Amino acid sequence: MNHPVSRPTAPRPTAPRPSGASAPQGGGRRLAVFSAACAATVVLAGSLVSSPASASASGPEAERAATAAGYGRVQLQRDVDTLRKIGVIGVDAQVVTADGGRLVATGGVADLRTKRPVPAGGHTRIASVTKLFVATVVLQLAEEGTLSLDDTVERWLPGVVEGNGNDGSVITIRRLLQHTAGVPEAYPAFTSVEQYLKHRYDPFTPEQIVAEAMKKKPDFAPGKGWMYSNTGYMLISMIIEKATGNPWHVEVRDRISRPLGLRHTRWSGASVDVPSPHAKGYLVGVRNTPVDVTKHFDGDAAGGLISTTGDVNRFLRALAGGRLLPPALLKQMRATVPATAFEATWPGVRYGLGVMSRPLSCGGVYWSHGGDDLGYRTRTGVTADGRRSVVLAMSTQFGDARTQAQEKAAGELVDRALCGR
Repeated sequence: MNHPVSRPTAPRPTAPRPSGASAPQGGGRRLAVFSAACAATVVLAGSLVSSPASASASGPEAERAATAAGYGRVQLQRDVDTLRKIGVIGVDAQVVTADGGRLVATGGVADLRTKRPVPAGGHTRIASVTKLFVATVVLQLAEEGTLSLDDTVERWLPGVVEGNGNDGSVITIRRLLQHTAGVPEAYPAFTSVEQYLKHRYDPFTPEQIVAEAMKKKPDFAPGKGWMYSNTGYMLISMIIEKATGNPWHVEVRDRISRPLGLRHTRWSGASVDVPSPHAKGYLVGVRNTPVDVTKHFDGDAAGGLISTTGDVNRFLRALAGGRLLPPALLKQMRATVPATAFEATWPGVRYGLGVMSRPLSCGGVYWSHGGDDLGYRTRTGVTADGRRSVVLAMSTQFGDARTQAQEKAAGELVDRALCGR
């Protein structure tokens, strides 16, 4: 097993990016020159292995209702096609309307060699969307009294966060969840395609990442700033295991995936594959031809889940609709601070406990978490009441200024789908 210290550990949110690239959303390994966010695969013990549900709307009546509201299948396909024109190789989008109807659109190919079409509702690396699952588990544990959001890291992991100004006695679980703890980033990243090809299968553990982070000074005093930290979620996963006796992904499975019937949401574990059906993930703009980066190790709590657009939509709606957390805990999850490092890309963005809020053009805000991993980008959104949601899976990351265009088009798709116009 190779230690992450043998590989560059450029912090994800502050890694160099090409001019015009959008801010990363963390989680999941990536080339350091790409803007990005998180990832996962080995089937959860006991989970079903049937193929994802085919992606068709729930019926003509639901389609007519959605179209009457101003945003239907035609509009969704138009927005998917816009992403294709930018150069995104594969796109899979699903919108759930206020009456429960589904709108689905795909575009592009799943494999540049075979030209097979993108499978609607196929598996994808959801990267940092994983953080929203993990935060939900932590809030459930707080509701049960197993832990408190104001417990310190030192309370659960004595001696783990110390040295170079790092002090676990003043860092709380709440601050880890919200990225206000100042924990320095040490999450592995690649600086070139060559390095990716050499080290893509190298495993790492949360303990290794945290130990590497402790060699650095804090980004700021706890509670005195905001900076996205995948390493902070390594600590969260260690606390979950200490508090429950189970790895984080087992708690996600038992508390979220099984109760909600998320049959295609899986922990990646030691596997480097994405289950079929899936679209291959590509890096575009770093070589003359796209680079297939589908296979790599990435199985941690910062981004270690693989899922589908259908499963993530179901999760988002259940969470926002109060099925996973009582009102008081959901209110705490939604207590936000400015996500300053992301504001240039997403004006008005704020961050709660494992969840983001962004303004809607039709008024109010929506709740989400995105995720970027090597070759994959996921964007999500759900209305505050959980009645309308959207999940967008893209099997392309750009290494050039097209990242900005991709982010803009994805954001507009989410906004129009949630506003219904």
